[in-house]
Amino acid sequence: MRTHYSFFHWMPLAFAMMGVFAAVSCKNENPIDSDVVAKNPSVYITDADKLAMIHSMKDLDGAGRLYEIDYTADYKLDQVLKSNITETNALFQYIAYLLYDTIPAKSPKVAFGAGCSAFAVPDDERIDYLMGRNYDFRHFDKTGTSYVPTSAILVHTAPANGKKSISMVDGLNMGFQQGFYTDGNTDLSLMMGLPYAALDGINEDGFAIGVLALNEKQTCQETGLPRISTTVAIRMLLDHASTVKEAVAMLKRYDMDMRGNGRSNYHFFMADATGDYAIVEYTIPKGDSIPRVMEVLTGNDTLRCVTNFYISPTMIGTTDGWGSEHGKGRYETMRKTLHENNYTLGEAKAMVLLDSVSQPPTEELTSQTQWSSLYNLTEKTLRLTILREYGKEYNFKVE
Repeated sequence: MRTHYSFFHWMPLAFAMMGVFAAVSCKNENPIDSDVVAKNPSVYITDADKLAMIHSMKDLDGAGRLYEIDYTADYKLDQVLKSNITETNALFQYIAYLLYDTIPAKSPKVAFGAGCSAFAVPDDERIDYLMGRNYDFRHFDKTGTSYVPTSAILVHTAPANGKKSISMVDGLNMGFQQGFYTDGNTDLSLMMGLPYAALDGINEDGFAIGVLALNEKQTCQETGLPRISTTVAIRMLLDHASTVKEAVAMLKRYDMDMRGNGRSNYHFFMADATGDYAIVEYTIPKGDSIPRVMEVLTGNDTLRCVTNFYISPTMIGTTDGWGSEHGKGRYETMRKTLHENNYTLGEAKAMVLLDSVSQPPTEELTSQTQWSSLYNLTEKTLRLTILREYGKEYNFKVE
């Protein structure tokens, strides 16, 4: 039981030599909702198993604000990693080439952003380790004045050559608005790209990760290693890393390229079932203006939390360096709470802390807590709330 209540221009000829379409036979345990199939098109998907997967998604809150799906198709991570494509829309164009059954004529409109707060602590009630994470981002309508309601998606993946995981996707980043799944109009084909839109998640070994925004020029490492983008890195680590140390070693094999991935630069917060945790930042080397140096900050209790400014002392004086007020209030609240509790929290107190640093919608782009994730890294579970409704939780487990 998974839930307990409580792209696109035609690809250049070079791409045509990079792979072929593959129909994947996957058993889907959820019956297809014929009403949903009839109402919403999947224009570029014709394979029966892919269609069964797309049309098996569940509306968990009954209002089209939170969905759950078992992603059973082969999402071809190895080919995506080899492609060296990192700009978001080009990436999803390539994903369409790999995973769609026919190629659309128009380019995808995919964008990412993430305010956020995160922390990692031992559980003071049991011998468990926890990671808490608020995903904060306000989506505006076309006028730039009104708030667009959320459409969060919980995605289960179980790749044949990787680890099972659950991850959270902001559907609005992919153009999926509240109630999109049964609005009778939205093309569901882009759901094939869900594994590459994860913003936080946990895998079967208890490794968890989240991404947080920074106001700085976007990272572009240029060491000659293969390139990787923000969300592809998250997918790779959820699929293959058991620990923070393994995740850091994997990231070091790639040049991080965050250009064209939303409006910001980003850093990662990660933790694992051994109790290890780390903040991974890409910082500006002396004499340069672009973040290129990967730094790993860990091993000190004051590094157990992070928001939206650089922790690395090398970034003092930059736009979002230590002196920045971007997320500073939330950071101080988390740091004070963790210190007062001897850097341990039970799950109930951890949820209260997420509540205390959550944000209502304001004019700030990184305001509005879309969801709060509390990962139990020992039990491989997720306690989730959406839109600051802390009296109403959804519970998931990697299985």
